[in-house]
Amino acid sequence: MSAIKARLTDAMKDAMRARDSVRLGTIRMVLAALKQVEVDERIELDDSRVLAIFDKQLKQRQDAARQYTDAGRQELADIELAEIEVLREFMPQPLSDDEIETLITQAIADSGAAGMQDMGKVMGLLKPQLQGRADMGAVSGKIRARLQ
Repeated sequence: MSAIKARLTDAMKDAMRARDSVRLGTIRMVLAALKQVEVDERIELDDSRVLAIFDKQLKQRQDAARQYTDAGRQELADIELAEIEVLREFMPQPLSDDEIETLITQAIADSGAAGMQDMGKVMGLLKPQLQGRADMGAVSGKIRARLQ
């Protein structure tokens, strides 16, 4: 069992004891998403795959919160934002811009990237290092700017 998944299970038990319904519901949804992937693919998830699923869950909630806010449903947006905060507790510490730039420079050098056609190589090297620790869309933009 991955370390993050074990932490989630322990946090679920703590939320049950504390009768924290928002936290408990959020953790159960994430555990259900993890279990769904394990059952569908018949695998045991490692931490990097768990973080990828966490990223997806965070993006879904951020999008939902934005849509609720735009529709004037702030009470629903607040629920989504509370769930985002619970999810962030289990994410690794985000990297600073300087750390991201250093990793991008190293990945470009390691892959021998010379232009946009090598973008996939650079992203392939960076994704395991940055998963859950940086917005991959922003990283992609930085790489694109460097390779042009």
